This record gives sequence, structure tokens and C-alpha cells, in this order.
Amino acid sequence: MSKADFYETLGVARNASQDEIKKSYRRLARKYHPDVSKEAGAEEKFKEVKEAYEVLSDSRKRSSYDQFGHAGVSGAAGGSGFGGFGDAGDVGDIFGDIFGDIFGGGARRGGARGGSQTRQRGRRGADLGYEIQLSLEEAVHGCSKTISIPTWVGCESCKGSGAKKGSKPVTCSTCQGVGQVQMRHGFIAIQQTCPDCRGEGKVIKDKCASCFGQGRIKKTKTLSVKIPAGIDDGDRIRLTGEGESGMHGGGAGDLFVQANIKKHAIFSRKGSDLHCEVPISFGVAALGGEVEVPTLNDKVVLKIPAETQTGKKFRLSGKGVASVRGRSIGDLICRIVVETPVKLSEEQMASLSHFEELVKKGGNKHNPKSRGWFESVKEFFQK
Repeated sequence: MSKADFYETLGVARNASQDEIKKSYRRLARKYHPDVSKEAGAEEKFKEVKEAYEVLSDSRKRSSYDQFGHAGVSGAAGGSGFGGFGDAGDVGDIFGDIFGDIFGGGARRGGARGGSQTRQRGRRGADLGYEIQLSLEEAVHGCSKTISIPTWVGCESCKGSGAKKGSKPVTCSTCQGVGQVQMRHGFIAIQQTCPDCRGEGKVIKDKCASCFGQGRIKKTKTLSVKIPAGIDDGDRIRLTGEGESGMHGGGAGDLFVQANIKKHAIFSRKGSDLHCEVPISFGVAALGGEVEVPTLNDKVVLKIPAETQTGKKFRLSGKGVASVRGRSIGDLICRIVVETPVKLSEEQMASLSHFEELVKKGGNKHNPKSRGWFESVKEFFQK
């Protein structure tokens, strides 16, 4: 059975331009693609359309076909003869368009062979992370810290190219600089990363002796990091371009410095507020008085009213932290803890015993919390 004329298969004139041939092929390929077409014999028709396009889209095959007919391109569609796809990038692009229309998304393309599209060879370096330990005072007031980071830095010998001095990377002969190659499976063309250049489009023949072709070397880098005032535990500082240098001249990644605030002997921090416990004696709690309370900048006098109980909180406005995210300053929250005296002398114990007797004579009015608690216990057992 003789094959149909390729021009008739695509529905174009013999003097049709490449744009006309490509346009007709796209229309017919979408129409007869077996994944979407419901017409009888659509798969065979799709193969005929594809075979016709593979010949007529290649200037050498088309010229031979015009002179000798099907005999002039015998085996071309099977990958022998003239080498299969005359323009792998062109056919791959069209298949990308078709599959994008069918499945609802565009296929990613590489540049055409010989390429008007230039592939960027360098790879961006990785981002790095570093945990820095800070005291609460350093975090609140801000400071500068020197850190040392083991990382990849650009090779000075080859200026990051990876090539020996006096030479330079050359275009990969396998993919012609595209960085991708096409594999055929039946009538489907699959684009894959080039195995020789690993997708970079260029290869290094003479490698730099210092970095062995990577364009970067391992080194410990020392940096001065400015810690902003008000930084909180877990906050991160981003240092742009201070991460790993990229391979073959690619841009550097970023360095993220995370603040870890050490536990403080007096204060704890919650947002912009500082918290602390203030121990007072039994006498001060009962009679009232004054105690000195430290802050991160100075010290203040806190007035304790008479009959103050453990757990009572006093707020000192503006004695907290100025947040790094705003200009408002938090407060210092002081929680009172009434301290039970220890290691008493005989005289002191005798005085306390006498005091306890005097309190008992006054009934429960001196211990309102105890009175309420005992009444609750009594009701509980009665139930």
C-alpha cells in the first residue's frame, strides 16, 4: 500500500513556508492525538501527520523528498537515514505545546540547537544557617558579634569558572549547549537533562588545579554580624550573599543567623515585657515597705503596700524591651514572693510564737484566705 503524499497529509501546498507547515501540524496533531481524539483510526492518522511533519520540517529531508518522493527519505521517520528528528528542539517544542493544551499546562522547553536561547551555566549557592548565642542584655541593647562559618567561597585562581587559567568552558557537544537531550519512545519525544554536562550546556576540558573544576573551594569565613536592639529568641537575621558561593561562577546563597537567648538569672522575656520575681520578708509583706528592684538599665524603688500576698504583681511601665519590630517599649512585671524565714534563733522563734498566739486571739480576721479555705473544706466533707 503506497503512502499518502506528505503535503496532502498536512493539507499544505508544495511551496508552503515552514510557519505554514508547523501551524498545520499543530492543528492536526491536536485533532488526532490518541489521548483526546474519539475518531476511528485517530492513532494511525496521528502517526501519519507526525511522519509527514518530521520530513517537511527538515530542509534536507524536504529537498530529498521533493526530488525522489518517499524513496528519498526511506527510514527517516524511524530515526535512521537522516538521523531521526531534523530539528529536535523544534519537534520537542511542538510536543510541549500539544501536551500543554491536552493536560492544562505548558511544558518547559530548552533552547533550539545552536540556540538563540542561552542557558545560564552557573548554579546559585546554597543558603546557610547559623545559631548565635546571646545574653539577654545583648539582645535587648544590640551588639556586634564575630562568627566563623565553614563554607564554599569562589575560587580565586579561576575566578569561579572552574577552568584552568588560559582556558574556558566549551559548549557541550552532546546537547549543543542546550543542557537537555531528547529521547524517543515510539511517537513520544521525552526531554531529559544532558548526561555529559549535567544540564549546564558547557563542559570543562582543562580543570582548575585549585578547585578541580568546581569554581569554588572550602574555606572558613569570618563575618561581623550586627545584632539589632530588641531581637528576640528565634528571630533570624538574613545576610544576603554570605551563604555558599555558587558553582562555576553562580551567585552566592544567603546566610541566616538565628538568635538563641541564654537564660537570665533574674529576668525572663515575653514579647516586649520583662518578668521577674521579687522576694520580700514576712514583715514587709504584712506592714508594707520599699524594696529595690533591678532593671536592665538601672534600678528602681518598688513600694509594697501593707498586707501584700504572694503572687501579687506590680507593673513598672516602660521598663521592658523596645521591640525590634516597633518603637513601643514593654513593661517590667514584678511578681511578689513572700519568703518564709529560716534558721531562726530561739529568741526569734519565741517572738513568732508569741505573735501567732496574738493572731489567734483575733480570730480568723487576720487570715482571710485561710478562713475561706477551711470553710470550703468543711463544706466538702459535710456533703
